[in-house]
Amino acid sequence: MTKMKTDQDTLKATIRLMLDEAGMGKSIAPTAIAKRAGGNPTKTSAWRPLLRNVGRAAAMLQASGELLALRKGNPVDIKVAKGILRYTMPPVEDPQDEPAAVSSG
Repeated sequence: MTKMKTDQDTLKATIRLMLDEAGMGKSIAPTAIAKRAGGNPTKTSAWRPLLRNVGRAAAMLQASGELLALRKGNPVDIKVAKGILRYTMPPVEDPQDEPAAVSSG
C-alpha cells in the first residue's frame, strides 16, 4: 500500500504535476488529486479525508497565480466558491498584448 502524501507542499507539488500532465486548456478535479495523493484510488476512505487539504493547497496556488479554479466553466475564488470545482492552469499572458513602455524623454 502506498503512503498518503498529505502535507501542503506535497499536495501543491501533486497539483502542479497533474496540471502539467493535463496540459493547457484542460482541467482536473480535486477528487483526482486526492486519489493520487491518498495512495489507493479505489478505496474512498483513503482519499476522501484529503479533499479539504487539497482545497487549501489549491487556494495557496491560486493566491500565487499558479492555478485557476473553475465553477461551471467560470473562474471563481476557491475560498468563497461553493459546489463542484475544477482546477486549470491560468492563461499565459502574451507579451504582445502588454502596452508599450512609455519613454520619459
